[in-house]
Amino acid sequence: MLSRRDLRVIGGIGTLLWGSQFSGAIDVTVSDNNSLKQAAANAAYGMVTYYKGNETGMIPGELVPPNYWWEAGAMFGQLIEYWSLTGDSTYNDIVSQGLLFQVGPNKDYMPPNQTKDEGNDDQVFWAFAAMSAAELNFPDPPPDQPSWLALAQAVFNLQTTRWDTTKCNGGLRWQIFPLNPGYDYKNTISTGGYFQLAARLARYTGNATYAEWAEKSWDWLQASPLITPTFQVWDGTSMDNDCANAAQTYWTYNVGTLLMGASYMFNYTNGNSTWGSRVTGLLSGSDVFFVQSADQNTPPQNPKGGGKIMAEVACEFPAKQTCDYDQPSFKAYLSRWMAVTTQMAPNTTGQIMPLLQASAEGAAGQCTGQPGGNTCGRRWYQTTWDGMMGVGEQMAAMSVFQNNLIGNAAPPVTAVKGGTSKGDPSAGGAGDGGSTTSPVYVHPVSTSDKAGAAILTALALILLLGASYWIMF
Repeated sequence: MLSRRDLRVIGGIGTLLWGSQFSGAIDVTVSDNNSLKQAAANAAYGMVTYYKGNETGMIPGELVPPNYWWEAGAMFGQLIEYWSLTGDSTYNDIVSQGLLFQVGPNKDYMPPNQTKDEGNDDQVFWAFAAMSAAELNFPDPPPDQPSWLALAQAVFNLQTTRWDTTKCNGGLRWQIFPLNPGYDYKNTISTGGYFQLAARLARYTGNATYAEWAEKSWDWLQASPLITPTFQVWDGTSMDNDCANAAQTYWTYNVGTLLMGASYMFNYTNGNSTWGSRVTGLLSGSDVFFVQSADQNTPPQNPKGGGKIMAEVACEFPAKQTCDYDQPSFKAYLSRWMAVTTQMAPNTTGQIMPLLQASAEGAAGQCTGQPGGNTCGRRWYQTTWDGMMGVGEQMAAMSVFQNNLIGNAAPPVTAVKGGTSKGDPSAGGAGDGGSTTSPVYVHPVSTSDKAGAAILTALALILLLGASYWIMF
């Protein structure tokens, strides 16, 4: 593995490339793989300029403020996918360094420097990155480090202990600790992120227990007000009124995480029609995020969908420019999760790829800003740069460029089909607040397990009776 000094040298070389190879507006031809790879490389470099974790005195795995910790995990996941789709390993070392530095003492992405205000959604994005590393055969960590698969399993195990039935009959809270605002809010991205992770673990390992938790979390979401009968997906619901109604805000990553999980379950179940209907329904529900093209700086012609260009409708329109530092990255995840859906459920390709192609062309029109003439903005439905910039804007553009290459990519591997990452079903092991708890062990119970348990129970009973006899006499 390269040292920090080596990585700083790479950064210096990248700066020179930014001034030459990566200068000028991004021009994309969606039918040309080399054009897509160059566009993704350009956007990736612009994104990584916001990362200083490989520099002396900085913390590996953290973006520069005001960007949040969770988004660094999301960025590393996107860079793993960048490597897989383009073959460019430029960033692999900083990805491995960051993902392993932030695992925390229990190897479950609960590092002490973040746990004060870490949420379930924050944690699961790091698990997504680890899961992508396992599924795409990203170079394995050193032998003294946890495997990518084990890290994803550790997060699953810990989040399973947080399944909350005190109100609303289940689901995950947004926040982990009671003092944090949002502790009494059950949001789609937390339970939906857990659903996606369970579905991906089920497919990779073949272990039915993961699939059972995916089913359970989907059933809870569908019974809640968060998924409507027409597959509109809302943001969250309050425990104060026992989750009686939803906060009716649309975000791309909410429908995206459900689509990804549902497509994995469709694949895992060998094309089960119920999961197929859910995939189809969620694709229909995502239409609200695809607007019609517009000229220059006018708003989209139809902000309620019906077009082909992806938009974060809750916050990025000119009349309602309210996106915070998190939200500009959300389109990156929908782009990725829609692309993988075409691999898990190939019948969706004809519906999804025209949307990703039009969105890539729109994003290229936004990647004309300063400095360099290729800084990426937000409003892909406009043909001139909107003046916005940041790690989220770069990530979203990179993702939609590179995921147009999905047709040439092999599907995610599994433990029995090409996977090299070795798991640990009992990974993790310490609960929230440092108290020791038993992680959820997902080994299926076999006849031999039952026999062994019976023997152990009998032995324990004999020892207990013997001890009682000794005390009495």
